[in-house]
Amino acid sequence: MSIKILMVCLGNICRSPLAEGILASKLPEKKFTVDSAGTGSWHIGHSPDERSIATAKKNGLNISNQKGRQFATTDFDTFDYIYVMDKSNFKDVIQLAKSFEHESKVQLILNELFPNENVDVPDPYYGSPDGFNSVYTMLDEACDIIAEKLLEKYP
Repeated sequence: MSIKILMVCLGNICRSPLAEGILASKLPEKKFTVDSAGTGSWHIGHSPDERSIATAKKNGLNISNQKGRQFATTDFDTFDYIYVMDKSNFKDVIQLAKSFEHESKVQLILNELFPNENVDVPDPYYGSPDGFNSVYTMLDEACDIIAEKLLEKYP
């Protein structure tokens, strides 16, 4: 049995591909599956943003083979945990939930670092390359906590 975790942002080319790559690197492949999706449909089938790929590569991760996809209501049944990057993504995903069980799977990723503060991972798309480095650092710290909790719960 594989525990499935989904990372969600707006376009699935900047933040969620980084989060997918980071968390996947911290968990054993045999026990965990990590994927990512976007709430929007603009980048279906596209590779992550070149700046995300470069930032990941600089940190020893290869995310260049990922392909963008849109979040689907079936993801609630497929995934055990759904981490969203910001409050807008949270609202968009929760609106698609059909039950409390579905809603309970969705959480803001930075609440792992800042419990109940509902801090957004800033979208680096229109910013400078430094924004991608900052986002990487935030996601790396949050994914450390997530991986620790998952490995404790599913040894």
